[in-house]
Amino acid sequence: MENKPSFDKTQIIGLVLIGLIFMYFSFTNSSDETPATPQEQPAEVLTEESVVVSDTAIAVDTLRTPDTTAVLEREVQTYSIENNVLSFTISDRGAQVVEALVKDYQTHDSMPLYMVKENQVMDFTLGDWNSGTAWFDVVENTATSLSLTTTTPNGPLTLTWSLRPDEYQVDFKVSGAVDSPKPLSLDWDVSAFQHEKSLDLENQKTGVSYWEIEDGDMESLSMSGDDVESSKNLRWIANSQQYFSQILTAQGRFDSATMGVRMLSVPGYTKQMNSSIHIQTVNGKFEVPMYYYVGPNKYHILKEYDQEYDQLIDFGWGIFGWISRGVVVKVFDWLNGYGLNYGLIILLMALMIKMVLMPFTFTSYRSMAKMRVLKPEIDEINEEYKDQDPMKKQQAVMELYRKAGVNPLGGCIPQLLQLPILIAMFRFFPASIELRQQSFLWASDLSSYDSILRLPFEIPIYGDHVSLFTILMAISTFMYSYMNQQLTGSNSQMPQMKVIIYLMPFVMLFFFNNYPAGLSYYYLVANLITFGQQFAIRSFIDDDAIHAKLQANKEKPKKQSKFQQRLNKAMEEQQGGEGNRRMRRMNK
Repeated sequence: MENKPSFDKTQIIGLVLIGLIFMYFSFTNSSDETPATPQEQPAEVLTEESVVVSDTAIAVDTLRTPDTTAVLEREVQTYSIENNVLSFTISDRGAQVVEALVKDYQTHDSMPLYMVKENQVMDFTLGDWNSGTAWFDVVENTATSLSLTTTTPNGPLTLTWSLRPDEYQVDFKVSGAVDSPKPLSLDWDVSAFQHEKSLDLENQKTGVSYWEIEDGDMESLSMSGDDVESSKNLRWIANSQQYFSQILTAQGRFDSATMGVRMLSVPGYTKQMNSSIHIQTVNGKFEVPMYYYVGPNKYHILKEYDQEYDQLIDFGWGIFGWISRGVVVKVFDWLNGYGLNYGLIILLMALMIKMVLMPFTFTSYRSMAKMRVLKPEIDEINEEYKDQDPMKKQQAVMELYRKAGVNPLGGCIPQLLQLPILIAMFRFFPASIELRQQSFLWASDLSSYDSILRLPFEIPIYGDHVSLFTILMAISTFMYSYMNQQLTGSNSQMPQMKVIIYLMPFVMLFFFNNYPAGLSYYYLVANLITFGQQFAIRSFIDDDAIHAKLQANKEKPKKQSKFQQRLNKAMEEQQGGEGNRRMRRMNK
């Protein structure tokens, strides 16, 4: 009788899990749009709305900018301070930071990268007084520092910014002597610019995070929609994007804060982030020293400040984040220290990881070979029990495995052990600013998608471009699936799973089209290395020798394990229950 093609179920669990994880991480992805940058197209001003969560509400403007409509009694003056990496421009009207330029970086379309350019408001409130409309006078101004002061109805208020050499973190101090029982509040509102080519991916990584002192942990507002949260005793609050962040840190603590985030539909922007921070005065006097970080989400830079800023980089949670930070980042930095092209670094990383995982790969293929040589006997069992109770057939198959000394999950377990590394790499590439705007072959930016063809229309989920690295990765994944089929042999018990495994590369083709080219390239070279490993392993595995050993195992007396005894008992009980139900139906 002709055998029906199928797929070995020992491989199904691992591969389906990987596919589900890909789909889980990617289901929010949709096609990319590349709107005009804020410098090219003025943003439309929309009306104020309010986002409400539970009993807490925070006003969030769709696009909030400093008020320039009022009649001014004096001309606005601006003052600049800068170091080698950062430039600030500050206005004497409201003491607003009206420009913050990150010097060493550019936007995806080669424009200067501004974190602030008339898109931010930082207002201090004391009672009924607000600093946004107040005039400030210069106390001191040098090339790297500026101090401005004003008089409130309750006393003087002074703001001081001091830049450190070659650092993205600014010393920011608020001081004064006021006669007010009410706390000092800081309203911090940012409409974040789009800096990257993939708007969807940047939106997924843009939001508000904060560090709670008592819990010693970072919390984040929702990245996928509008959200509002309140908390107490905070060390810092961050408005973070995919590769850049603004972080406001208290040298002591912030008493409490209410934070909000919402999506923006304004071209050139990603999200609006708002925080209302409360700072308690003591005996009518206060001096609040803070740090203000404006710069890249570069792991080693953030780590050096020893404030847990590096938690803002989304390397994944639990063991996945540990592998990314403790292994992947270190290997990447070691290779990067040789000044190699990043495409070559990714290739070497894939090669090193595959070599480390080689023992697991060999174990998996050896288990697959055992299943393959047993296939004729499994087919005989399927034929023998084809008209009988499926439970009896399963018992017979398990008995064959027991006698031959084969673990049917032996091919799956090594793959599951490799899964944390697979997911760690999936997280690493979209979070690594080192790959940003680094070219390799036809990809101009390994941190974003590569495009060899711009489509005149948009395909849902897929997008409006064609990524060649994604196509090659999908083809190599299909070849990997096919080769696994040949190594394992068909299994007539579950032929429908063969369709699923061959469908997975097509699904990945859609979901990976908008992901970083570096990620697709890594999976491509990892698959190619795996092909080489397969050919090498097949030269060491002798099917005839394995078959002879399994047949010899059958002749050896074996005692059932307690697990096998419980499994057989459960099958017998289930079989007996089925028989009793049939008898009752017949008696009726």
